[in-house]
This record gives sequence, structure tokens and C-alpha cells, in this order.
Amino acid sequence: MDKDVMVGFGGKQAWLAVRHGAQGSPESVIAALGLRDLGTVPWRDGIDLAHLTDDRVAVTPPLTGARDELWVLATGRWLLRPDTSVDVVALSEVLGTEVQFFATHRVTELHRWQRAAAGELIRTFGYVGQTGEVTSWHGEPDPAERDAGLPGVLDEETTVLVGEKDVLAVAHAWSIDPTTLTGRAAPGPLRIGAADGES
Repeated sequence: MDKDVMVGFGGKQAWLAVRHGAQGSPESVIAALGLRDLGTVPWRDGIDLAHLTDDRVAVTPPLTGARDELWVLATGRWLLRPDTSVDVVALSEVLGTEVQFFATHRVTELHRWQRAAAGELIRTFGYVGQTGEVTSWHGEPDPAERDAGLPGVLDEETTVLVGEKDVLAVAHAWSIDPTTLTGRAAPGPLRIGAADGES
């Protein structure tokens, strides 16, 4: 029965949101990330694997989200590893669609989001709460980011304070807040991708 029910994620995690289309399928997302496709698993098993290991990524079937578009989500600790490079610009070019990246880790207060489409970087924001440092900033904040407390322009006088709930709010506005998936009927199983040739 559990395999038919979605399991949410988002806290202390990183994920991609890929607009579904000809190249935005779960299989093509796994291939674009350079992962080996291990096939399908029930939601609980897949989310646990992605959260508890650092070499697995769980990829959802297409889910309805912002702008009534279909989105494929990919999540796993592998996306947070220091030696993993997630290039949303390159992914958006390879997949020919919009790609977003989100990360939040409440222990270090690391919070990031990025958005690219057709090989162009639209927006990036990064913040480390332990130091209060904005680590990346490109483009202008949209209304969802302004609602999260970001200023229109970043300067030396600006204080930024962003938390996990803000990352999830931006994800909701741009694609899908993955914490809201819990308990909803699953449109299909998760696919698991493995990094570094692991099985």
C-alpha cells in the first residue's frame, strides 16, 4: 500500500525541479546527471535511500506544480556533496527545458536556489546563516523571493535573513514544494539513479 502514496522531502536536502517535456522525463534527468538508472522503487524506499546515502538520487514521475506545469523532481544527499557539481545552466541546455536547484540545511543554515532555462541562468541565490553571508546572487529577485524577505538589490548595507521555510516557499512558487507531497496518491513509482558506478 505504501508504494501508492507519495513521501515528501525537503528539510536538510537538495533537489532539482525539471519542467517535464520531451527531454524532461525521469530517465533523461538521470542520464543528464550522469547517473546509472537502477529502475523503480516504492516511494518510501526511494526517499529513504536518497536521504540516508550519498550516492543515490530519487527521481519522481511528472507531478503537477506551479503554472499548472508538470515537474520531475530529483532529490538526494549526492546533490549536496562538495564533489558534486550541479550546473543548472548546462542541464537546462541538455534537457531543453527549465531546471531549478534548491538546497536547504538547517544545521549550517545553508540555503540556495537557482533557475535556468534554455542554457541561460535566470536567477541564483545562496546564503549561509552561520556567517550571514550571501554566497551567490545573480539576476533580480521575483515576487516569491521578495515575499521571502530578499531585497530588490543587494548592497553592503543590506541584511539578509533566509530560512528553510523560505526555500520551500520559493520552490512552491517556481515549481513544487516537495514537503507537500506526503500522503498524496502517487502517479507512479520513483526511479533511482546511482553515482560513481555503485549498484
